[in-house]
Amino acid sequence: MLKGRIHSLETFGTVDGPGIRFVLFMQGCLLKCQYCHNPDTWSLTDGKEMTVEEVLAEIEPYLNYYRSSGGGLTVSGGEATLQAPFVTELFREVKKRWNLHTTLDTNGYNEGDKIKDLLDVTDLVMLDLKHIDNEKHIKLTGKPNDRMLKMAEWLSEHGRSMWIRHVFVPGIHEDEEDLLNLGRFIGKLQGVEKFEILPYHQMGVYKWQELGWDYPLDGVPSPTPEEIERANHLIEEGRKQLESSRN
Repeated sequence: MLKGRIHSLETFGTVDGPGIRFVLFMQGCLLKCQYCHNPDTWSLTDGKEMTVEEVLAEIEPYLNYYRSSGGGLTVSGGEATLQAPFVTELFREVKKRWNLHTTLDTNGYNEGDKIKDLLDVTDLVMLDLKHIDNEKHIKLTGKPNDRMLKMAEWLSEHGRSMWIRHVFVPGIHEDEEDLLNLGRFIGKLQGVEKFEILPYHQMGVYKWQELGWDYPLDGVPSPTPEEIERANHLIEEGRKQLESSRN
């Protein structure tokens, strides 16, 4: 019997894909993002074990809300692709039973060919690109960014729909060349339906404190609207540069 390790679930998610969504947060992540607001999801052995049937029973009472709003099921984490066989089975079942829209929220630290079965039953991939510069990415997350960028390219080459999200932290993400390069990278991808900057916030600090860990971004403020506007402008400029060089 296939079981997944589940951190938590939310029945009325509104920021995790289109419409109103059931959001399943999987336990376990290999990245150690300095701004992570759920560091309690990192451990690969914590969480509650659930079967696909048990998750389906949690979704079923709210189906009308998901259907009428153009929503569906989003699986997030932690990192959902670490439990790809379970998520694949879950996505297959919600499609077979209820024809629900499926969204995979991922950091992309995996390989497209390895999780192709999962991606084949995924309608939308929400991909978090943490940093375009590899050295800064390693400092921010503990891992290099080559797999994430390759995942984005794989999705592009295989005609998949994606939303790209980028958390903006003052002092880490404001370099002009980085933002232009991020735009250039996104500009060469097919299938990007939406790009969004998520302003860094301190809402998860208490979880670090509960775990008895030092918070690495202590004292770092949230970005101002002006900083976000400048970042969006530079990323857009990078995208346009790439598109004009194509034509």
